[in-house]
Amino acid sequence: MSSKLTSKQKGFSLIELLIVVAIILIIAAIAIPNLLRARIAANEASAVGSIRSIVTAEVSYSSTWGQGFAAAITNLGGALPCTAAAATACILDPIITVTKIKSGYTLSATGAGGAGTAASPYTSFEAAAVPVTVGTTGQRTFCSDESGVVRFDPTGGADPGTDVLCERLVALQ
Repeated sequence: MSSKLTSKQKGFSLIELLIVVAIILIIAAIAIPNLLRARIAANEASAVGSIRSIVTAEVSYSSTWGQGFAAAITNLGGALPCTAAAATACILDPIITVTKIKSGYTLSATGAGGAGTAASPYTSFEAAAVPVTVGTTGQRTFCSDESGVVRFDPTGGADPGTDVLCERLVALQ
């Protein structure tokens, strides 16, 4: 009786590897759009939070400095180390007031309603968050004014620019 050595093939065949790669690609094609939508939703939630922070800071600025609302978003913060004054109130984080971009949104706040007194010139304000790239960093533009109601433009359009134009947008529920 002669003994023959039988050799068994080890490893995977080319067709098996192609099937595994195809399955991985199908799973990735399903998961990536959901990941992008989740990222946009997170950026939008951050933008709404930033708008609410700006509104609170504007009210605090008005009551602290007695000069009405801030003329610009830069008046609400300041670079670190920050010394509180009417020009740099140190109320908001420098990410919001100095860089003005947070979580894929460009942030702004502008004093308006010049019917105030010389000491308190701005009787209203408009704060906005506009996506840096519509469809990628965010889908909607958000804004608010002294009423505190956060509103949005579903098309992700430009900053409304005034509290009056902001009031024409859809209120966030």
